[in-house]
Amino acid sequence: MALFELGQVVATPAALELLEAAQQTPAEFLQRHSNGDWGQVDEHDAKANAEAILDEGRILSSYQTSKGETIWIITEADRSSTCVLLPSDY
Repeated sequence: MALFELGQVVATPAALELLEAAQQTPAEFLQRHSNGDWGQVDEHDAKANAEAILDEGRILSSYQTSKGETIWIITEADRSSTCVLLPSDY
């Protein structure tokens, strides 16, 4: 069950290319993100995400693809949009 709204979902071309190479889709990571599975974030970011659900802050998740590459998902504080991107895109 989703803990928050994603808003408009967008992705960078580099993130889409990386996911295609890994034979994965943004949807599987977006579902984890919206359900509160933040992936490989540190304790500080996990705590900030939990607080952001309650006080409408920015939410960041970090995942490894099947090929070991990192992707990020960031939902804006106002929940207007969520972006799938590479750390280098930030």
